[in-house]
Amino acid sequence: MDYAASDPVASVGRMPVTIKILIAGGFGVGKTTLVGSLTEIRPLRTEEPLSEPGAAVDRLDGVERKSTTTVALDFGRITIRENLVIYLFGTPGQERFWFMWDELARGALGAIVMADTRRLADCFPSVDYFEQRGIPFVVGVNCFDGARRFRPEAVRSALDLDPLVPVVLCDARQRATCRDALIALVEHALHVLRNHPQYASAAAAPQPAPAGEPAQ
Repeated sequence: MDYAASDPVASVGRMPVTIKILIAGGFGVGKTTLVGSLTEIRPLRTEEPLSEPGAAVDRLDGVERKSTTTVALDFGRITIRENLVIYLFGTPGQERFWFMWDELARGALGAIVMADTRRLADCFPSVDYFEQRGIPFVVGVNCFDGARRFRPEAVRSALDLDPLVPVVLCDARQRATCRDALIALVEHALHVLRNHPQYASAAAAPQPAPAGEPAQ
């Protein structure tokens, strides 16, 4: 898979850097699946079986068949070229784990907010979070089997998004469409950083490559 084909990060230069991308959205929207589709390494997952006490506080409407939940994060890696690596961090979707978002968002270039048109309201907290913090994001509409398909413009209107925020259709199980969503995010984030710096988080610039990576 040639992520560098459109060279959306050509301006990064030769200094070894990493780019941190968040994958956010509601519970059961496909975040873990998307990270697994994109990563070149075995993904780090923190999924645990749903418990009866957890079911009492988590909203399971529309995802009744889901048996596990992410309790911390998902992690994946993509090497664009020798000096440029993308790290993917999937955020937990349930409200009781939202306290972790600030730490996960630190130093992020941007985020893909996954949306399920059957439960579109579930992505509002993620959209609000990134809007309030000036972190660039795109909305990735996960096309579930049997779900009604909507045009991106209709989803944009329903979410009341800024006209600059891209809305892309994808299937979290298909690497090619996930790649397209990722490229759309990087291009959008770089556009925001170059042309609208007052709306971008100062922490969103690419960070120097760390000495090590999260344990796999």
